Order: sequence, then C-alpha cells, then structure tokens
Amino acid sequence: MAGEDALKIKLQVICGDEIAMGPGKADLLDAIGHEGSISAAGRALGMSYRRAWLLVDAMNRCWREPLVETRAGGKGARVTAYGHEVLHHFRMLQKAAGRAQGGRDWERLGAELLAEPRPSQKA
Repeated sequence: MAGEDALKIKLQVICGDEIAMGPGKADLLDAIGHEGSISAAGRALGMSYRRAWLLVDAMNRCWREPLVETRAGGKGARVTAYGHEVLHHFRMLQKAAGRAQGGRDWERLGAELLAEPRPSQKA
C-alpha cells in the first residue's frame, strides 16, 4: 500500500489548451493581493518575474474579465474584484474536494495503489 500522501486531488480549470486556474495560479493571485505587484508576488513564491507574468497573462486571457490589472509605468498590480470572485469560487471547490479525502473510495484507492510503479515493459 502507498503512503497516506500518495492520493491527492488537484483541481485545474481548463480553457482550451491553457490551465485557466489551478493551485499555483490561485497562490499567485493571493500573493499579488498581498504584495501589490507581479514581481514581488513571484519572488515570494520563488518564481521569476517572467514565469509569474506568463501565468497572469494566461489567467487574464482565459476568463470573461481580467483577474489582474497592472498599473501604468510598472507601478504594481492588483487583483480585480472579478479576480477575487474567481479565486473565492476556486478555493471553495478545493475545500469541497478536500472533504472527499478519507472516504471509503479514497481508502480503497489508497489500498490498491503501489508505493512505486513497476518497471516499464518497453525496452
């Protein structure tokens, strides 16, 4: 049997070929709200400004309205009211998914899961 941490639920909201929202993007929105800029949020999460900017760009392109607004002249960024709304609903889905953990089906899957994969059959 695999360890207790072998099973996890990871929510991702997909828009075409993009991940519109996932745990990392939700954490980035929280960090932008706290730090007031994309670069500071990226640093707080241990990612480059470019990576953080690309994630924000993907989010802004996938939703009906932008989730993050930047200020002119590189004077920071803020999570929009709509961004806070999307983030709230995503966090609620994460909590609901977390409540599924520990149930009978969860325990059964954990009991059936190997601790490590078998070697590949392909040479």
